Amino acid sequence: MDPNSTCYTIVNDDSLLDSGAAPSIPDLRNALQKGSDEVKMDTMRRVIVGTLNGQNYTALLMPMIQYVLPSRNKQIKKLLHFYWEVCPKLDEQGKLKQEMILVCNAIRNDLQHPNEYIRGATLRFLQKIREAELLEPLIPTVRSCLEHRHSFVRKNAVFATWTIYQDHEHLIPDAPELLETFLAAESDITCKRNAFVALSSVSHDSAVQYLLNSSESIDSMDELMQMAVIELIRADAKGDSPNRARWIRSVFGLLNSASSAVKYEAATSLTSLTQNPAAVKAAAGAFAELLVKEADNNVKLIVLDRIDALREKFPHVLDGLVMDILKVLTSPDMEVKRKGLGIALEMITSRNVEEVVLFLKKQLQTTSEQDFDKSVEYRQLLIQSIHTCAIRFSEVAANVVHVLMDFLGDSNNPSAVDVVAFVREVVEKFPKLRAEIAEKLISTFSDIKSGKVYRGALWIVGEYCEDVEHIKRAFAEVRHVIGEIPILASEQRLLDAAEAADDVTTEKQEEQTTVTKTRVLADGTYATETVYTSAAAQARLEQVKAATKPPLRALILGGDFYTSSVLASTLTKLTLRYAKLANDAQAVNALKAEAMLIMTSIVRVGQSHFAAIPIDEDSRERIMNCIETLANLKTAQAASDIFLQDTRAAYTKMVANEEKKARQKKEKDNKKAVIQADDLIAFRQFAKKTQTDDNDVDADLSRATGSAEIRDDFISKLSRMMQLTGFSDSVYAEACVTVQQFDIVLDVLIVNQTAETLRDLTIDFATLGDLKLVERPVPHTLAPHGFHTIKATIKVSSTETGVIFGNVVYEKQGASDSSVNIVLNDIHVDIMDYIKPAYCNEAQFRSMWTEFEWENKVNVNTTISDLRLYLQHIMKSTNMACLTPEGALDGDCDFLSANLCAKSLFGEDALANLSIEKTEDGAIQGHVRIRSKTQGIALSLGDKITLAQKAAAASPPA
Repeated sequence: MDPNSTCYTIVNDDSLLDSGAAPSIPDLRNALQKGSDEVKMDTMRRVIVGTLNGQNYTALLMPMIQYVLPSRNKQIKKLLHFYWEVCPKLDEQGKLKQEMILVCNAIRNDLQHPNEYIRGATLRFLQKIREAELLEPLIPTVRSCLEHRHSFVRKNAVFATWTIYQDHEHLIPDAPELLETFLAAESDITCKRNAFVALSSVSHDSAVQYLLNSSESIDSMDELMQMAVIELIRADAKGDSPNRARWIRSVFGLLNSASSAVKYEAATSLTSLTQNPAAVKAAAGAFAELLVKEADNNVKLIVLDRIDALREKFPHVLDGLVMDILKVLTSPDMEVKRKGLGIALEMITSRNVEEVVLFLKKQLQTTSEQDFDKSVEYRQLLIQSIHTCAIRFSEVAANVVHVLMDFLGDSNNPSAVDVVAFVREVVEKFPKLRAEIAEKLISTFSDIKSGKVYRGALWIVGEYCEDVEHIKRAFAEVRHVIGEIPILASEQRLLDAAEAADDVTTEKQEEQTTVTKTRVLADGTYATETVYTSAAAQARLEQVKAATKPPLRALILGGDFYTSSVLASTLTKLTLRYAKLANDAQAVNALKAEAMLIMTSIVRVGQSHFAAIPIDEDSRERIMNCIETLANLKTAQAASDIFLQDTRAAYTKMVANEEKKARQKKEKDNKKAVIQADDLIAFRQFAKKTQTDDNDVDADLSRATGSAEIRDDFISKLSRMMQLTGFSDSVYAEACVTVQQFDIVLDVLIVNQTAETLRDLTIDFATLGDLKLVERPVPHTLAPHGFHTIKATIKVSSTETGVIFGNVVYEKQGASDSSVNIVLNDIHVDIMDYIKPAYCNEAQFRSMWTEFEWENKVNVNTTISDLRLYLQHIMKSTNMACLTPEGALDGDCDFLSANLCAKSLFGEDALANLSIEKTEDGAIQGHVRIRSKTQGIALSLGDKITLAQKAAAASPPA
């Protein structure tokens, strides 16, 4: 957008929109002539809105001058200013209309009005007028307003002088000297700031000289003036300014300003003026103060982005400010905490890691002592951060591992799972801590509530309990958290005791109830099974099940037999290791018998009515394999090696692979672009004066609006061209569809293919889905064989397949039934413009997969015969990233399962699971399951996959 173009004021008229019928010109003229002030204002609003929408109200210019212009009502005068902005002021020859002489005289009278509000409002209105013939007679009056007694008039007179000089320099050729004189004599803060901004624009050297003369008083200036000073310093420093050293000192002084806006701009400008480490630290310190001082979360996020940019540009210079950045954790917003912690973790070194970890430990303990709204999520974030610090710096691992293990019994499952993952990695990487951690972990068995946490803890104990005493203690603690064994016998005893305790006589007949269940027979058919039971017996069974039980026993009876299989594997590992360490055969046999008793007890109770659900076949088979291994303890050497060596080796390999992936990712992120020998060399000293640097406001604005990323050329336009009408239609139309962030811009070319003039030709667009037409295209008159370009903007509010449709309506000249309607082809919005690949870890994927309620299942129907090629085809078609590691997809196999993830520009997450297999005839079958929080993105991605499969089927195989 041209910064010098006129920005018209838009007045909304709800009454006109509600009525829908536009009044005739005689009615409007009559209302302007005979109506009251309220009627006149209402009529003027209708005229202004109609003019903005393309209506021709030229005949109302004289009625406006005759009946409205003499009014003394201030609201009417304001609406008149709006009308003079939008009304056609030039005739067909491009000259000023004669009627505008009367308008010019009225404006001059307003500029000399004794009321300062009318003077100031008129001066503000003149800033939007571009016709030199209209402005020229008003110049002496505008100059006289610079000396008015009231500041409201003077500040608007300054900007009016500025805009007139920018557009028509010959009208006020001495504007720089005029502004310089005004600035020297002015005492009002706002007027002074306006004059300085205007002088900076019209005469840069004069503004610099004024600033040099006033450099000692910059610190005591008003906030608005200081912002203008920073803007001038930034503009002057782009070139080879001899005053750079003085500017740096001035900006240094503004870092201590009481205004947050001035402090932020000064810190941003300082880093562009110099790269001295002291200056960079001072700027970062100012940003750190803003983090604590400002309460707005958006401001905190913006400042954190600035600090992160400085950290990347000047590595290790800001490491001393890590504790200041961590003060942002006092913010209640989780996004701010997450971003602040992420930046702080990148700044941790061996010098400050202990201080950082100590602070994080205190924060972690605070989440337990106090009641935070989001303490659960914050606690998980702190645990993950401490985990990262401990793995990177081994000297702090021993200090934090015990603190984190206190959270193994946390009712928040994700936090406890993160702690188990941390402990597992620590015991693998730091062998010296294994004995101490194993002992602490065993003592926490009775506090653990989650089956997933139990599985992790049991695996660690089974792998890293390496001495006789710890093995014995582990067995004792397992017996404690399981309770009395055999489980089935003890539960049956409780049930018998409950029956005996009932005061029921043998003569009393218990009430019989029927329980009907559906069973699946061996041949796959369904059958109904009716069981007669007594209500009292059922109540006693439920009472026994609901009784308080040890934690691991409760999980087993609750049907968590996967944890039971992990327990069996752990007991087997402990027994095998004890057999190698101990020389006492009797003790080994006793330990083996105890382990086998626990395992068989689990299998037996899993097949009884005491378990919530029957034991599954996989868990039962795994437990039986463990029993068989212990039964053949002396001869099963191969099984012993698998239990004691292979599982730990697999985990060691997995940890090494994760470290390798992290290193590769870091190298990829830090990889610098290789400069080729024939690349152009950019010399900053030879750059144009108008060229902006990285910290320029214009560059920031272009990046914010997305215009800096658009590389539009003729070829790209051709690829986005869509034909809307046929070649034989009287009006040919085609549109170039451009997607700009949350907007869709339609650049429509319409061609009159007839020899007749088409009047009031307009394109009526309508939308389906979450699309909204911003403004209706105005009517046009199209000459014979003429053409015209119309722009239409569509606002997009969600990632959902939308459709734009409409028609062309025009009137033939001289025909009785002149209205012609041509239906346009539909434009389908491609949602892939709003979908970007995203990444998340396995825990986040599983959490979102469980949380998302909308699922779309798409069956695979493709001619592609290679599983990996089909995966790549789906990734390319949906813009989704594959979360499954490359190592898991290697090898030759007829099955493939992969997880995919993407995120829309609107913050919507989309997950997908691809499960396919290759049949004997070489075809691929399976399905793609898509899940999201909203229905639109799930359906849209499913449609995209279906269309991509059809396109692949239509194209010949490669």
